Amino acid sequence: MARMDSICVFAGSGAGTRPAYGAAAEALGGAIAARGCRLVYGGGRVGLMGVLADAALAAGGEVIGVIPEALLRKEVGHEGLTDLRVVQTMHQRKALMSELSDAVVALPGGLGTLEELFEILTWAQLGIHAKPCGMLNADGYYDDLLRFLGQTVTEGFVRREHRDMILAAAEPEALLDLMAAYTPRYTAKWMDRDET
Repeated sequence: MARMDSICVFAGSGAGTRPAYGAAAEALGGAIAARGCRLVYGGGRVGLMGVLADAALAAGGEVIGVIPEALLRKEVGHEGLTDLRVVQTMHQRKALMSELSDAVVALPGGLGTLEELFEILTWAQLGIHAKPCGMLNADGYYDDLLRFLGQTVTEGFVRREHRDMILAAAEPEALLDLMAAYTPRYTAKWMDRDET
């Protein structure tokens, strides 16, 4: 069983086009708090980030936000959190969010969410951490990306074991259950020439 006292969530600073995305963020925030886990996220009060944080707070959860000073005004830093940490750079933000968390979830989001998720997955691939990493595939948002990740295996760029580190489910409770049951299996990133 994976330790999940603190869960980092990457999420869009926008709301997206479908109500299902906001509903998923709200459900995830509530589910994290209901399990007695701490939420770590990007510190904003707008978009899916705000919905997520507000839901966790409303359910009595502890919420830590981490936001760079330059984004504090743009993403409208959430003032009602348990703890809002202001850092100088995006690199510091990601490093601190990782340091504060035992597991990582990506809600629907844009380039920033994808970049954050893939960096943390790369760290897992390299054996830097063994945290469970999941995608909340709300309303099929990540379907095409999950298919493409299968293609990276077929085309010989990603090992099957590394693809399988990415857990996905459509509902928060199902995803959190998958993550709690996760057992890391480190495999070297580099393929032999015979394998390519």
